[in-house]
Amino acid sequence: MEHPVLSIMYKVYAIAFSLDTGLVVEGSNGEYVYLTPEERVELVSRVREFLPQDSNKLILAGSGCESTRDTIAMSQKMAAAGADAVMIVTPSYYKGGMKDTALHAHFTAVADNCPVPVILYSVPAFTVIDLSLDVIADLAHHPNIIGIKESGGDIAKIGSIVQKTQNVDFQVIAGSASFLLATLQIGGVGGVCALANVLGESVCELQRLVMENDMSAAVELQKKLIAPNAAVTKTFGIPGLKQVMDWMGMYGGPLRSPLQPLTQQETEKLRQVFVNAGYL
Repeated sequence: MEHPVLSIMYKVYAIAFSLDTGLVVEGSNGEYVYLTPEERVELVSRVREFLPQDSNKLILAGSGCESTRDTIAMSQKMAAAGADAVMIVTPSYYKGGMKDTALHAHFTAVADNCPVPVILYSVPAFTVIDLSLDVIADLAHHPNIIGIKESGGDIAKIGSIVQKTQNVDFQVIAGSASFLLATLQIGGVGGVCALANVLGESVCELQRLVMENDMSAAVELQKKLIAPNAAVTKTFGIPGLKQVMDWMGMYGGPLRSPLQPLTQQETEKLRQVFVNAGYL
């Protein structure tokens, strides 16, 4: 029987921040909510073992849980397993109770008790909670909170975060390839992008073009990435992302229930998106 962790090794969520300097393990597209606590920790350990000894690539581990206690414990275990930093998603099950004071206390407690740096992760599409600008700006002053992955897509808000945190050591990362260019132009440092799992070179190239001030080429590439990005996020989600990984010669692997594979019709539509964009 296949080892349970070997069967989930595909659950690595790619990152393109500061060019191609690291990996995110157990981001939203890593299906972390379907992993046992033991699997989550072992997966970080396996990824650390997989990277070459002389590699300077960072491992960011998604260690968020619903309770503060469990998030602290998971963060500590992932740090011991080899994570260089942890990414903490906003707790959301008791949405009515997740006021600014509760969220501020949660992230502060985690940062106070985590041996590696903490990155905030705001993803209202999943949590239905948009971490407020005031909470983010205040948490940015915590010495162990170094940045945020902002997945809401509100460029005005992203710009406000950059402006309000410009005098502290805090970095803003785009949570999607669909607004990576805009985030970089407004002061962000990179992106944690689901699309990078299948089009990593193109996502990193977009950041290189911005750094080289080749904005005309950057705009064209950003436009080219929008449809493929929507296909593997909003339209077809994780099943679509795994299917494209298979097409690209990687291993998407099976889905964990209750997620279901694409239908034949959905698969054909997905493929056409990538054919039209010139990637298949």
